Amino acid sequence: MDFTRRTLLRWPLSLLAVRAPVRNGRYPVTFVDVAQSAGLKDPIVYGAIGATRYIVEANGCGVAFYDYDNDGWLDIFAPSGSRLEGFEKGKEPSNRLYKNNRDGTFTDVTRDAGLVHTGWANAVCVGDYDNDGNDDLFVTYWGKNVLYHNNGDGTFTDVTEQAHLGGNPKQWHAGCTFIDYDRDGKLDLFISTYVDADLAELPLPGKGSNCTWKGVPVFCGPRGLKGTRNYLFHNNGDGTFTDASETAGILKPSGYYGMTSTTVDFNDDGWPDLLVICDSTPSILYRNNKDGTFSDIAVERGVAYSEDGREQSGMGVAMADYDGDGTLDMVKTLFADDMPVLYKNDGTGYFADVSLPAGLGVVTRYVQWGVGLVDFDNDTWPDLFYVTGHVYPEIERLNPNYPYKGPRMLFRNLGNGKFVDATNDCGSGLTTVHSSRGCAFGDFDNDGDMDVLIMNINEPPSVLRADVKADHHWLKVKLTGTQSNRSAIGARVRVKCGSHWQVQQVESQSSYYSVNDFRLHFGLGAATKADLIEVRWPNGKNELIRDVAGDRLVYVKEGAGIVKATSFK
Repeated sequence: MDFTRRTLLRWPLSLLAVRAPVRNGRYPVTFVDVAQSAGLKDPIVYGAIGATRYIVEANGCGVAFYDYDNDGWLDIFAPSGSRLEGFEKGKEPSNRLYKNNRDGTFTDVTRDAGLVHTGWANAVCVGDYDNDGNDDLFVTYWGKNVLYHNNGDGTFTDVTEQAHLGGNPKQWHAGCTFIDYDRDGKLDLFISTYVDADLAELPLPGKGSNCTWKGVPVFCGPRGLKGTRNYLFHNNGDGTFTDASETAGILKPSGYYGMTSTTVDFNDDGWPDLLVICDSTPSILYRNNKDGTFSDIAVERGVAYSEDGREQSGMGVAMADYDGDGTLDMVKTLFADDMPVLYKNDGTGYFADVSLPAGLGVVTRYVQWGVGLVDFDNDTWPDLFYVTGHVYPEIERLNPNYPYKGPRMLFRNLGNGKFVDATNDCGSGLTTVHSSRGCAFGDFDNDGDMDVLIMNINEPPSVLRADVKADHHWLKVKLTGTQSNRSAIGARVRVKCGSHWQVQQVESQSSYYSVNDFRLHFGLGAATKADLIEVRWPNGKNELIRDVAGDRLVYVKEGAGIVKATSFK
């Protein structure tokens, strides 16, 4: 008998759970939240506590693992929101830049770096837009965006006005990603927008259409609110950008509620495409037509709607090769009463929803946000991690099945196309509840495994240190472009051990509004080396490197192969 996704969601969770195979032994990774001892003690302020009147208070923001000073150790950038009632002068919340002290602690260097800023921040993206060797920082806002030029001496300069990237100060700017869409070696910039939110025109909770959820009065939107448009800015090569949205075809479609955006060469033609995850409207997949224009083909490729034709409340996205067939697959996070969507790439750029047979239907009560496909135990199979947190604080008091704070979820990749929930095997770092939004993945302590940085609403961020008890090997790859953009954003790396492939790409934004470690991490399992590294550079050229020893970070420079290797402790 055949069942749709919706039919199977009505099955008892216990029945669905027993159908997933179980790998022998407990998951060999424990996560510990070390944020307090590491020095991350300031809360990320975002909206009122205990009740949310308007949608602008609910969505939170992203975070970034970001080596801003190029010392080989991941630093942390955590933006901030605000509150509608405002703050006393001098007490406004600000962005935070934390410098990695290389001993498990961080120092707040925000003021010295020139990054103090107040507002309703949303997304973070990183990229070296002027190819000077220092990755720059772009932050979107409900209001005016900010482009920070990295001066290479530990400081930043706000160059938004001269770059022409501030945007409409009344608009809700959402996801962003640097992308070299015309392959000229200079990073262009894409920005999605969410809803047209004028508080003077928004009704209070329960006072209009789309202002209740499960019978409880809640804030209004996004359904019922006006959707907006997306933007593509072309890099002129002189520190300025030109709005190319209309000529590039980015204005079609419009009226969607755009959120996280990222680059992906979904059809493997060597030209970077654009993916936009949308809330309560179809997701967008802009195909790069190789002539400066794009076409939305999300419906054709199977990623616009659910498999039974429903619009979905998309939040975050992660790209990786979960099944080892050498192609990039995709996972998208959704609202409560649905499971994350796992899309399998058939090798030609068409995607099929395999969430149910993969075993992801066992948990549907949480709103899902930041997400990653990350090989935490270094067994060569990327696991699925996502954070949770509801947008309606009021719901839990009347319906405890939908808590405002939730755990972090980890699904172990069994290596046979299936996943199993391993959350309860992984320690208090996962089971302690928070209302989280963005999360980023990277090795902040340089010990060869992947850690997690998480934005928590009105709490300090979490830094989950991964402690791995498996005798597995690993390899990290850091790319530097020469003819391509210096950050190598849009590059694809394939690593082969025996007959097993892994695939990742360098992304300016991923997860939910967040930035991952630019050093791509590959578990090698029992193998002590990679037989082959294949790099597809952003300009479309391929480079092959054979027999690369593991348990180290290799630096690959375009056209020169490995130019440096570093072993960790």
